[in-house]
Formats: sequence, C-alpha cells, structure tokens
Amino acid sequence: MATTHKTRMLIIGSGPAGLSAAIYGARAGMEPIVVQGLQPGGQLTITTDVENYPGFRDVIQGPWLMQEMQAQAEHVGTRMMWDTVLEVSMDGSPFRAIGDSGDIYEGDVLVIATGAQAKWLGAPGEQEFSGKGVSACATCDGFFYRGKKVVVIGGGNTAVEEALYLTNHSPDVTLIHRRDSLRAEKILQDRLFAHPNVKVLWNAKVDSFVGETGKGLTGVKVIDTVTGAESVVETDGAFVAIGHAPATELFKGKLELDENGYIIVEPGTPKTAIPGVFACGDVMDHVYRQAVTAAGTGCMAALDSERFLADLDFKATQAVPA
Repeated sequence: MATTHKTRMLIIGSGPAGLSAAIYGARAGMEPIVVQGLQPGGQLTITTDVENYPGFRDVIQGPWLMQEMQAQAEHVGTRMMWDTVLEVSMDGSPFRAIGDSGDIYEGDVLVIATGAQAKWLGAPGEQEFSGKGVSACATCDGFFYRGKKVVVIGGGNTAVEEALYLTNHSPDVTLIHRRDSLRAEKILQDRLFAHPNVKVLWNAKVDSFVGETGKGLTGVKVIDTVTGAESVVETDGAFVAIGHAPATELFKGKLELDENGYIIVEPGTPKTAIPGVFACGDVMDHVYRQAVTAAGTGCMAALDSERFLADLDFKATQAVPA
C-alpha cells in the first residue's frame, strides 16, 4: 500500500547539491527527505579520482565522497528514500511528488537537485576507457594530463573552452570536429586559433577509442567525413565535450527552463519563479558544473528554504484570530 511521507523540506536528487542541502536543512530542524533517484550520489559515483574537492590533501574516490556525504546527512537527521520521482505537483505549498514505488512525498518547500548528465558519443571504447583516458570534464581531470598529449571532441563553446583550459596542463591539444567550421562564439574561436599549443582536426568523425586493457587509452580512431579515410590520433587523454543534458523532464511546463533545458533561477540565488521551490547544482548551472559549486548552491537552497519557512510560519501565526 502506498505511503505518504511528509516533511518540511523535500529534496529530489542525491548528488553534492542535494546532500549539502539536506545537511544544512537537517541542522536547521527541517527534517528533510531526500528522494535519491536513478543514480544515488549523482555523477561522482561514476568518477574515480577526485583531486579538486576541498579538504583532502590526497586523491579521493568519487563514490567514497558521496557515501560520506550521505552518511553525514543521515547522521544529522535526513531521511533517505530509495525511490525515483515520476510526477511532481507545484501548485503551492505543500509540494507533492509521486515516486515509482507509488509512495507520495509532500514538502512545505521543494529543493530540486536532479543534476545533469554529460552527453556521450556512444562510440566503441568510450565507456571501456572512461576514467582511464576518456573524460567529459577538463576542469575535473585535466590536471592528470600534465605534460601529456590530449584531444577534445566537439565544436561548440564547451569544446573550445575545454581545449583552452587544457593548455594550462598540456603542450599538445588537438580539437577534433566533424565539420569544417566551429559553432563556438567568434571570440572563443579567435583565442583558440591564436593559441600555439592548439591545433584543429577538421572534418573528422570519431569512430572509436582505442587502447590496452589495464593500460588505458592510447588513441582515437577517426574517419575523414570528406574522403572516408581512417586514421588514429595518438593521445593520452580524450575529452568528450558535446554538451550536457539537465535532468528537467519532470519540470517541463511547470518551471521556466532556458533554451538548453536548465532551470532558470533568480540571479545569484537558487530561487525559481515559484515561491518555495528552489533549484541547485547542475540542474541550474551550465557554467561551472563542479561538485564544490553544486554543494555551495545546495547550501544556499537550504538557507533560503529556512527563511521561506520562517516567513510562512510567521504569516500563519498572524492569521490566527486572537
């Protein structure tokens, strides 16, 4: 039989943003419920070495970091629910979510932390060498390729920005693009073409990622889209930069989304257009997309939730006849 779970603070998503919101929310006495979703822990659960999360002098493992965040959230009073939200109602507080289990979750405030997923090519070897030479985040993993040869795959702003960032670590960066012109903004293209450590491989479609089991990636096989000729670009690291897809399907027609599907929030805050509904982490951030920035916006969502509830409670007391 379906159960209704009620809380002051309902959080959908359990990555760094959702769990940080839960930690702050629990400490403020909101007794949050976190509905974990299809990928409990978010993208960090499929990330191996993490070297840029503050507080750890040595490399840590992504899954371990998320286990610790969850344990901390539970320790201070968060309830974790192994369920996936299929439907949400945001007509007003309390907000309601229906899970795949049939259970109903109601919260006086709603925090959306459903995240985003990197888009992948789907080419052979891509998943096999993920974390072993293939990555979708230069700012996360570029440091591991200091002094090594790398390639970036894509032709938009993300790809050009990733390529330029990687020049901080690599003296040999190749941008692989399947067309003969880039989609990126002109100012970014000008910077790219002017950089001595970057070259562009035009009209090249990635066919597969090649390497050795146990040793990692050694190259990227490409096909010339004009001549059909095949070749292998030798490289130590390949960064797939063809964009991200925010997990906002649930909220289409209910919240304002930008042209790429990210939730639009009030600048500098996690506030959506609906009072009491907050969005944090990669579901609203298409610029930084880091675990630490996601955690920061999760904290902001919890603090704003606390203020919203305090105002709600005050108005309720004022409405009671003397």
